[in-house]
Amino acid sequence: MRKPLMGLIVAAALALVGCVTINVYFPEAAAQKAADQFIGNVLDESGVGKPSPAKDAPARPAPGNQPSASLLDLVIPVALAAESPDIQVRTPETDAIRARMKARFGGQLKALFDSGAVGFTADGLVAVRDPGALPLDQRSQADGLVKQENNDRDTLYRAIAAANGHPEWEPQIRKTFAEGWVQRAPPGWYYRDASGAWKRK
Repeated sequence: MRKPLMGLIVAAALALVGCVTINVYFPEAAAQKAADQFIGNVLDESGVGKPSPAKDAPARPAPGNQPSASLLDLVIPVALAAESPDIQVRTPETDAIRARMKARFGGQLKALFDSGAVGFTADGLVAVRDPGALPLDQRSQADGLVKQENNDRDTLYRAIAAANGHPEWEPQIRKTFAEGWVQRAPPGWYYRDASGAWKRK
């Protein structure tokens, strides 16, 4: 009687292992830290201003408050299931993008943000918010600058996802950077929230 029962338990455990997919979850805290460093480097070194205080990373549970092991933990090593990768943002491609962004923010882009003509968007890009804030002869130049900036931003988010071996992370990386740009923006700059409404920081 015990052998068939043991065989049934082993078969159930093997079936469970066959059904389990190991997902590498997006490391949000590491992404926030990487985005903060990248954005701070661009804004601070281009002379935009001092950063806003960063959000604290979520607290981890104390060692004594860890949840008890489940059957799944016994089947899959806990270290493998809980492993959270770092986010790599330094590549030759992203370094080149960072340099171009610094040059733009150190030049005309900062003036466009200061005037309120341009603002950050909820998808990590920049957009012309108020063309009327610019003289007529400067509007096409502003549009061209915004287009260059957005091309670099799109390439940056894709490149970071690819450099980490997870192209599917691009939307989360974009969202993390979008929040970081707004958080580090100086007071008075505009941003567009997820509903599409423009707000002034």
